Amino acid sequence: MKSSYLIPLILIVALAAFVMYSLQGGKSDEEYVQSIATHRAEMEKFMKSGTGSPFLKDSIPFDGLQYFSVDPGFRVKAKLEHIQDKKVVLLATSDGKEQKYLEYAYAVFNLAGTENRLLILELMDMGPQRGKLFLAFSDETSGQETYGAGRYLDVKKVPAATSMELDFNLAYNPYCAYNDSYSCPFPPRENILKVAIRAGEKTYHP
Repeated sequence: MKSSYLIPLILIVALAAFVMYSLQGGKSDEEYVQSIATHRAEMEKFMKSGTGSPFLKDSIPFDGLQYFSVDPGFRVKAKLEHIQDKKVVLLATSDGKEQKYLEYAYAVFNLAGTENRLLILELMDMGPQRGKLFLAFSDETSGQETYGAGRYLDVKKVPAATSMELDFNLAYNPYCAYNDSYSCPFPPRENILKVAIRAGEKTYHP
């Protein structure tokens, strides 16, 4: 191969590697898997003995959390479609009540060969949580491998952002999956996915 072609080829390969590295948050797959393992260990410790644990609240025995194996393929970049004419959304809760939210944006992403859309909501209640984002979803594993009432993902509000990362390896159960005394909102109908998200936390089996 002529050197005049070799240099551009090296630059292209280097650029591709840099893009992949950036999309992974600057972590190799091994480092990423380890970071998820560390997060899960911290959650295990909190659930077992941390202040605010849904198990300690009513002295419920804790038998350990169950997870799918970490899969970097479930860490996706989603396009944000901001909602201009925002409407109030009422979500039913596990204790038969309702909680009020405001539409924020749709997160659009490809997974399992299909385009998926999740509605992100904004908390409206007065207090320190007001304005924070809320994302609840269910999928083809719900009620079988995962909690039947859906799972949650923590997402951060970044003004004017056009995309965000959704890491389903960090999907977790609401507290009512462990303790019936909690009030947990169910996912909106828009967030019932037709794909199996075999990532994150599984159903809790005491």
